[in-house]
Amino acid sequence: MAEFVKCLFGGLSSFYEKSKPILAMIFVQICCAGMNILSKLALDQGMSHFVLVFYRHLFATIVTAPLAYILERNTRPKLTMRIFSEIFISSLLGIQLSQNFYYEGLKYTTATVSTALINLVPAMTFIMAIVFRMESLNIRSLTGQAKIVGTLIGVSGAMTMTLYKGIKIQLWSSPFHLSHYNGSNNKNEDLTRGSLMVVIGCIAFAGWFILQTSICKKYPVQYSNNAITCFLATIQSAVITLIFERDRYGVWALGWNVKLLTAVYSGVVASGMAFWLLTWCITKKGPVFTTMFGPLLLIIVAIMGSIFLEEKFYLGSVIGALLIVIGLYIMLWSKRKDVEKIVKIPSTLSGICNNKESGKVEQKEESINI
Repeated sequence: MAEFVKCLFGGLSSFYEKSKPILAMIFVQICCAGMNILSKLALDQGMSHFVLVFYRHLFATIVTAPLAYILERNTRPKLTMRIFSEIFISSLLGIQLSQNFYYEGLKYTTATVSTALINLVPAMTFIMAIVFRMESLNIRSLTGQAKIVGTLIGVSGAMTMTLYKGIKIQLWSSPFHLSHYNGSNNKNEDLTRGSLMVVIGCIAFAGWFILQTSICKKYPVQYSNNAITCFLATIQSAVITLIFERDRYGVWALGWNVKLLTAVYSGVVASGMAFWLLTWCITKKGPVFTTMFGPLLLIIVAIMGSIFLEEKFYLGSVIGALLIVIGLYIMLWSKRKDVEKIVKIPSTLSGICNNKESGKVEQKEESINI
């Protein structure tokens, strides 16, 4: 009996260790879904998206700066002016442009549509990597053809969501519509305008990934990089808000309402806790593994949006979302095949490369090609 109990607990412990990255990614998607729902509520209540970006990264800086100091104080390399400038530019691109366009689009569309369009980021990153010659494309290989097909399918899905509305699909009726208490009546809904704004934000975010490839090589301290980025984003957001909201000083006020909850939640949970878990999962399993959970976020947001925001679903949005998800998984499949080839080649050509070294090659390749 004792041996059986020991074996049982040993098996459960082993299963838990193997499941930790999966459980962590599920938790990350739940956190991000909550942020999308709260952001939609706050924006519908009249919160300025410039102010939301400012407060989000102010709270994120408060959370990440102590972690960066404690965890990387002995390993942090010198921060040169060139690295600082690149982080400054990446903050402008990946936070100011990306998030402000995303939040602006979120005001005119739904949380579900915006979340679906985010899955275009891998395809857009791939296109930019080809343009800047950071990645090669062999159109004669199966993986090269898969990347092209996946990109085209994803873009087709985005165009479908943007240009085609179709009939309304009624899923269920829920009594928990927070939009009624939030004062939202969908007057500003414009799926075409909102979708275009979100797509522009995705393009800017893809550019951030390209810049991060260079920054991470020169400054390989993730927590410090994130803390500096959040700090610079806070300053940049303050200046941008003062410019665009110069005649509306009341927009800075939060109060004990959904605006304050959204700002704190976005900074502490989404940009702080969720980012830490995401970084840990990338370290353990690579960026391809973490990207696979993007469609799960879409499902969670769709359920929460229909329950709490009374979101309407249209045939065009459903078809477009399915196309984007299919395109995403085709891209991920081709990327996984590329990584497997790179790992196999050294071990085939030389007996020097053992399993441990091959793992390092795989991890390095995945960390570069996001």
